[in-house]
Amino acid sequence: MSTRADHRRQLRARRRALTEHERSRRSQALSRCVTRQGLFRNARRVAAYLPQDGEVDTTPLLELCWTLGKALYLPVLVPFLENRLWFARCRRDTRLVRNRFGIPEPERVHAERIAAHALDVVLAPLVGFDCRGNRLGMGGGYYDRSFAFLLTRVCWQKPRLVGLAFDFQQLASLPARPWDVPLTAVATDTDWHAFKRM
Repeated sequence: MSTRADHRRQLRARRRALTEHERSRRSQALSRCVTRQGLFRNARRVAAYLPQDGEVDTTPLLELCWTLGKALYLPVLVPFLENRLWFARCRRDTRLVRNRFGIPEPERVHAERIAAHALDVVLAPLVGFDCRGNRLGMGGGYYDRSFAFLLTRVCWQKPRLVGLAFDFQQLASLPARPWDVPLTAVATDTDWHAFKRM
């Protein structure tokens, strides 16, 4: 029986094995899938990420957010809260610096940052997902800790967490742990998987 670590290792290897052309083609198809969704079109404050380790290329979605006048935010490691994320405004001319993991993030974090609960939609990276909206991340728990407040909300379900993945990242099942924050939906290069009432 495969463990979460096994799944993570296998899926990351498969993701990295994509050619640049194939990754770009699949990412463009995924972007078209996202832009057809009402929850994206109606969102004013959108968080996304800059791709690493063979992740879905978010560049087309970032560009669309700017073109449509949406406020775009990128995750930033909180310096004094262990394993939590802030979300800092990012414009086309925002200067980026690398954090301790080598991931680019906005340099002037304090100028325009908001709390996770103030976002409308979060386009989240993932390594794997299942048909119930369980997410397999990189193992650091940053997204689960940052959005843990969603586990106790009954009515006001914002932000909407939308995972971005290639179709081969779907798993038959992932055991849910008490601290796992489920996804609202996952967009892939071939489909839109909705898990909660939107």
